[in-house]
Amino acid sequence: MEMQIIELEKRYWQGMENHDYETVKNLTHFPCIIAGKSGLQSVDEATFKSMFESVDGNHIKLLSFSDVELQLLNESTAITAYLIEIKVADEKQNSPVKCACTSTWIKENDNWVCAMHTETELSQH
Repeated sequence: MEMQIIELEKRYWQGMENHDYETVKNLTHFPCIIAGKSGLQSVDEATFKSMFESVDGNHIKLLSFSDVELQLLNESTAITAYLIEIKVADEKQNSPVKCACTSTWIKENDNWVCAMHTETELSQH
């Protein structure tokens, strides 16, 4: 089951990279909680779609996915933590960004979905 959760996390990022809303939506529990440099928010499906479509001009490229930690809390709840490096092609920034991410996955109607995700940009040393 652990490898399944890791593969779902990677599929989520591939969906973001390919700007594939259906894949990302199907892997998300609504409302989902998101925490990052913009703050905290609980997001319903309509808001999520609007947010997803608003980044249409920013192409995300996943450069690395590493240092995965995963805990199965029970048969229907898993938490993950990992490091990513992404490149966001937009007017403001063209250098890769490293982030520490966490996700909470729950099994709902026999499918795993992400109920909470955080991204913390790592400082450049």
